[in-house]
Amino acid sequence: MNRLPDYDQLPPGPHGGRLGWGLFGAGDDLGLVNLLTPERVAEAAKLVRRGVGFSLDVPHGTFAPPLNSARGNPRHHVIAQPGGIGFDDVWDNVYPQAGSQWDSLAHIGYTREVYYNGATAEDIRAGRRNTVDGWARHGIAGRGVLLDIPATMRELGRDYDPGETVELGVAELEAARELSGVDYRTGDILLIHTGFGSWYRDAPPEVRKALPRGLRAPGLEHSEDVCRYLWNAHVAAVASDTFAVEAWPADTSEARQPFGFIHQMLIGSFGMALGELWWLADLAADCAETGVYEGFLVSAPTQAPGGIASAANAVLFK
Repeated sequence: MNRLPDYDQLPPGPHGGRLGWGLFGAGDDLGLVNLLTPERVAEAAKLVRRGVGFSLDVPHGTFAPPLNSARGNPRHHVIAQPGGIGFDDVWDNVYPQAGSQWDSLAHIGYTREVYYNGATAEDIRAGRRNTVDGWARHGIAGRGVLLDIPATMRELGRDYDPGETVELGVAELEAARELSGVDYRTGDILLIHTGFGSWYRDAPPEVRKALPRGLRAPGLEHSEDVCRYLWNAHVAAVASDTFAVEAWPADTSEARQPFGFIHQMLIGSFGMALGELWWLADLAADCAETGVYEGFLVSAPTQAPGGIASAANAVLFK
């Protein structure tokens, strides 16, 4: 499509909010990754001027114990080849969503029964619709834009603790965009640096150990206004250094759907790629030093047929 409709032009959803289904065809399962066209990728590649890359993945096993107690961390085994000429290795117990990840459009539905573009739970189980291998075949590359929340909060004169629940509304996101000096372009990959990753790195073991039982983290406000803002910015994806991109804890109760847990809107309605637990501290420091808050982001999701999530495998070049 040459131009997406604004949020309020989308059809109302039967369970609240508005639906972004059908804009790329009835059978589409790429969602807003469709906005990463060859022309936009080629234009974003022109942002590489220094040839400096920033890895946006944390090492395997960084979050120990995993922030969701239902997940585990990878185990690594080094295997000597017969004859002693070299080594192989094997990883097991791999939960992609325990570290730097993409949530596919199969991860969370608009409701518990219906996923992006009308896919059903049975479609997901059978690997027919919305799984991460579609993005792997397409590739995720484009203009990455960083919003630096800790720096913004200092500019606004507000107290800010990245280890607490802080809901970032439209005012905070706009203040961060203005601080970065960028205007959004269709197909941007928005990177929201909250400081949670650095806070976790510096947290003592006893704090880390307790987190799965009472995790609190900053992130997007649970509101229709924030959903409207992101849709109207026409970004392809949003990634953050937090557990869920949105503020945590969320409210997944029926009464608060679909805005108590805005994964339902961002993934289930919009078809937006969400990246979680990315490492953005080094990039944020460079942006503050150079005044350049954009770059060429390249990510290679895993070719995992039927996969629900993938390691991000993301690098931003400036």
